[in-house]
Amino acid sequence: MKSRLGAGFAILALTAALAACGGTSGTTPASTPAGTASAPATPAESASPSATSTGTPSAAVDLKTASSSAGTIVVDAKGMSVYFFTKDTKDSGTSACADACLKAWPPLTTTSTTPSADGVTGKLGTITTADGKQQVTLEGMPLYYFAKDTKPGDVLGQGVNNVWYLADPSGSMIQAASGAAY
Repeated sequence: MKSRLGAGFAILALTAALAACGGTSGTTPASTPAGTASAPATPAESASPSATSTGTPSAAVDLKTASSSAGTIVVDAKGMSVYFFTKDTKDSGTSACADACLKAWPPLTTTSTTPSADGVTGKLGTITTADGKQQVTLEGMPLYYFAKDTKPGDVLGQGVNNVWYLADPSGSMIQAASGAAY
């Protein structure tokens, strides 16, 4: 009973975080199955090589490309998808995602100011987060994980609230595959 109650609270917290960072509440990606009953671990807790469970970034980011239902996308070294936030401003040096938004959309961080990549043709860089970490950018836009993506190949964040989109290797947002009007 306690685990069901805990899972219910976790789902409510994630729903609140999603509503806080992207417009209308209640919008879910088209590929999320109805009736999902458990809250997934965040990439920082499970599969991200750029952060450990303590939130400490690794020495290298090592981005690469992968095939997905949305086409060729940018992923981290373990195959976790990365996303752009349309509310960020290109080359501003800051992220528009803060507080509750960061719980649902953890930043892709590194300890390097020149992240490495295989197959990514867009310009990589970094910006400094509010807590002093280096967040990876692609073509001047910060990159994020989606907390509901729990395994390599997941693209559940695609099109969430019509403001979160996968990154393609050139640094463009992949908007066509979301099925949501933009």
